[in-house]
Amino acid sequence: MSRPIIIAIAGNIGAGKTSLVEFLQRSYDITPFYEPNDDNPYLVDFYRDMKRWAFHSQLYFLSSKFAMQQQLEQCSGVVLQDRTLFEDVEIFATALHRMRKINKRDWQTFMGLYETIKKTIQPPDLMIYLSCSIRTARKRIKLRGRKMEQHMPLAYLKRLSGLYQEWIDGYDMSEVLTIETDKLDYVNDLIDQLQLMTAIERYIPHNLKRQ
Repeated sequence: MSRPIIIAIAGNIGAGKTSLVEFLQRSYDITPFYEPNDDNPYLVDFYRDMKRWAFHSQLYFLSSKFAMQQQLEQCSGVVLQDRTLFEDVEIFATALHRMRKINKRDWQTFMGLYETIKKTIQPPDLMIYLSCSIRTARKRIKLRGRKMEQHMPLAYLKRLSGLYQEWIDGYDMSEVLTIETDKLDYVNDLIDQLQLMTAIERYIPHNLKRQ
C-alpha cells in the first residue's frame, strides 16, 4: 500500500483549525483526523490546576496523538491532521515546562519519549499554519463556548502564540503554507473559500476535488 499524503493544520487555540478541516473535508475527497481534546480525561482537571495535572495531560496527548499518527499512516490518498504531535510538545508542553508546571525530572522523561517517537513517524507533506491575533483567538474561544477554555489566562494564550511563531520559523520538515485568519471567513464567504482553495490546490491532487 502506498503511503498517504499528509496535510497538517497547525495554529494556536482559536486560530480556526477545526473549521478549516471541516471545510476541506466538504471540498475534497480526503480523510480527516481531529484532535482528541474531548477524550482527554485530564483536561478539565488541568484547567483547574495546571501544575498538578500538566504532565498527565501532556503525556495523554502525546500517547493518543502517536496512536492517531500510526492510524493515519495506514490510510491511502490524502489525510488531514488537526494539530500535529509536534505542536503538542514544541508548543503546549514546552509552555508548561517554561511556566514551571512540569518539573525537570518529568520533562526529561517526556522529552525522551518524544524524541523516540519522532524518529518513527512520517512527517507531513504540507504544513498549513493558521496565524491570527490574540484578540481574534480570544473572541473565537468565547464564541465556541468550551467551558474548560473560558477562564484561560491571557498570559498563557500569549505565551502559546510566541512559541508558535518560534516553532514555525524554525520548522523545516515540509513546505509551509501560512494563512492569516483574522479576516478570512472560509466558513461563510465564497470569495475567501475560492482564494483558499486556489492556494491549497497547489498541494492537493486536482482529481480529489468534490463535484
